[in-house]
Amino acid sequence: MPSRRAPARTVPDGGAAAAPRAGIVSSSHLVSPASVELSELEFGLIVAWNAFSRWAVRCMAAAGCPDLTVTDVLVLHHLQHRARNKKLADICFVLNYEDTHVVAYALKKLVAAGLVAAEKQGKEVFYAPTPQGEAHVQAYREVREACLVANLDADRNPDLGELARLLRTMSGLYDQAARAATSL
Repeated sequence: MPSRRAPARTVPDGGAAAAPRAGIVSSSHLVSPASVELSELEFGLIVAWNAFSRWAVRCMAAAGCPDLTVTDVLVLHHLQHRARNKKLADICFVLNYEDTHVVAYALKKLVAAGLVAAEKQGKEVFYAPTPQGEAHVQAYREVREACLVANLDADRNPDLGELARLLRTMSGLYDQAARAATSL
């Protein structure tokens, strides 16, 4: 049976490096000798996304909206952002959703729940949170402060800013790679 370990890395002088770093990954068959760290990042993204999604849904449930999905929660928060009415295309663009029907369904659900209002202006429909939606967003903030922010080590805040910049950079690389893969 062939070994499943990544090949040894070479050092700049051409010699073999010490044993390769295995890394904590979910798909060892994808680990590249050129970047074990990328596979570690991808596993971290998977685990972090699922943890964040679970958190956002449960935080919103604690804020009084138990039947929302993570997309519903993200859309509601984005609609509250800067107190400006937003159209579907802009919401999808900012949240990086390619499938507009997913966001359209979330908007329809939020309107039906009385958390969002839709207003037609010409051919466009603009969305904004209702007072009830705003109250639930404020309650979410209070739960977030009590359960998440209060437990955050303030000394790590600069690291979080760097991590956020890295994630935005990586999203651009993944978008470009997706475009390249589509053209193959």
